[in-house]
Order: sequence, then C-alpha cells, then structure tokens
Amino acid sequence: MTYLGRLTGRVALITGGGGEIGCAIALRLAREGARVMVGDLYHDKAEAAANAIRAQGLEAGSVQIDVRFEDSAKAAVEKTIGTFGSLTTLVNVAAAVTPDGNAETLSLELWENAIRVNLTGAFIMCKYATPQMRKAGGGAIVNIASQLGHLSVAGRSPYCTTKAALIKYTEVLAMDYARDNIRANTISPGFILTERSSRRSGGKENASRIQGPKHLLNRPGSVEDIAAGAAYLASDDAAFVTGTDLLIDGGYVTFKGVIGPDGKPTM
Repeated sequence: MTYLGRLTGRVALITGGGGEIGCAIALRLAREGARVMVGDLYHDKAEAAANAIRAQGLEAGSVQIDVRFEDSAKAAVEKTIGTFGSLTTLVNVAAAVTPDGNAETLSLELWENAIRVNLTGAFIMCKYATPQMRKAGGGAIVNIASQLGHLSVAGRSPYCTTKAALIKYTEVLAMDYARDNIRANTISPGFILTERSSRRSGGKENASRIQGPKHLLNRPGSVEDIAAGAAYLASDDAAFVTGTDLLIDGGYVTFKGVIGPDGKPTM
C-alpha cells in the first residue's frame, strides 16, 4: 500500500495505543509521516507498539498513561513535547470494558470506572493537549466512540452511555476550539474483529460468523479500517471537518438487519 505522507511534520499522542485498534492507528499515522507517542495503561504494550513502528524506520516513543488521573495525562503530554518538540494530534482510544449487567447487578464501581476511562479520560487528555496544540498553530483531536453510542444494547448501559456522551462532548469540544484551529471529531466503529471484541463470542472465528451478517457489508471491520479513518480526520484532507462523528460500521447502524445465507439483506 502506498501512503501519502499527509501527516508529515505532525506529532501525535495516542492513548490506548497498545491495543489492536490503537496500535493500528499509531502505525498508520507514522506511515503517513507523523512522529508518534504511543501511550497505554500497560507500558510494555505501548513500547511493543512503538518498537513495531521503529522497526519500519519510523519515529515513535512510548509512555505509560492512566487516563483516569490528571498527573498521568499531564506527564504524557509533557513527555511528548520533550521528545518531539510539539503536539498537533491527539487520538483517544483508551476504553474500559465492563461485564454485562443492569442497574441492579452492575456495581457502582464498574459504572464509575467506565465513565472515568471512556469519558472523563478523554476530557483530561484534551485539557492538557489543547494548550500545546494552540501553541503549534492548531491540530486535530480524534476520539474513538462506538456504534453503540448510536444504538442501545441490553446489558451494556455503561458502554453505550459513555460512548454516546463522548460523541456529544466532542461536538462541544469542536465548538470551543474552532477559533484555535483545532478540529475535533469522533469515529464510531462497528464490530471490529480483535481479540478483545471476540471474547464474548468465544474467539475471532465465531465472532466473524455471528457479527459479520449484522453489517450491511456482511463482514466485521478490521483495525486497518479504523486506522484509515483516523488518518483522514487527522490530516488536511479533513480540513473542513469538525464536530462530526464518522461511522465506520459497514452499514450496521443504517441496516439494523441481517444478511441471509443467500447474501441478501433481510429485516
């Protein structure tokens, strides 16, 4: 694949960069020319992702980030500035996973942790990243939401609620920082085939068989699909795009049906 160098001269900080989606985004941004700081709750995962980028002759660093805490977010931004001299791009991928449950069965701790990671974490990262972006003359924020920010699924209230709120928060973020030439958008992925997302279905093979037909394109998404969207929103190709949510969901939200054995969509 040929990359266009759309992010040459940019510096990106990615939270949740040690996971499959975050790692794919980090690698794609680096291939587009950005210098990338990979952050993750688990530093060994962040370093592994950074090593994979450096192995391709590209520039990357790693940092441990717990997005629930201001000191950690601030330190990650400071390390990015200290390493690369500026910050122009923030991608918030970090997200909490909660077990299924309802108001009676879910603990308050699990509910509050989902809010703390999925929503407050993005706020904290933006709190410390936006002043640096302003100094750099502008930039782009990409927050990873979910198709479940648009749809409601029984037993998934913490995840659905926080992702819907993240979409709304990002709309306001775009309004607050437009004057500083900082764009802010969300990506709402469909079912993306990863080890983490496939656990509920007993592995990737089962997940692909079960989840694929729920998408109009009759397949689950790939991490590269999301990485491509992030690279677009971070680049000047999206210079007139802000305050919007990019559904990369294979038609899942529009469809609300299933692809039958004959390959035709049915409701």
